[in-house]
Amino acid sequence: MDKFKNMDGHYSDKSFWEKLKKFALKAGHSVVYTALLLYFTLQKPDLPVKARATIIGALGYFIFPLDLIPDVAVGLGYTDDLGALGVALLQVAMYIDDDVKEKAKQKLHDWFGEDVDTSDVDNKL
Repeated sequence: MDKFKNMDGHYSDKSFWEKLKKFALKAGHSVVYTALLLYFTLQKPDLPVKARATIIGALGYFIFPLDLIPDVAVGLGYTDDLGALGVALLQVAMYIDDDVKEKAKQKLHDWFGEDVDTSDVDNKL
């Protein structure tokens, strides 16, 4: 989690939605769905501090403009983002309920249409 430690200063709701909307098509369904799952889990009022810090760190890394692998790198640009988001997702999976999944899927369908397969991410939860 040290990787995410200094990213909490980069997270805000506004910057999350700006980055996600700007790069959703380039990032792909898995990155967007994972980010949305984390975002909607973060909105839970009873989320423990450690889980909240994990999510904020991962979303902060996602938002941060300087990545390990630049987001514009074709074919590789979002692999580090997905890795950071995926690690956080696994660490907070116990807090991701059907309501969180439904909100994330609804937003995904709003942006990409109904033909979106979330099974890769869902099967890891």
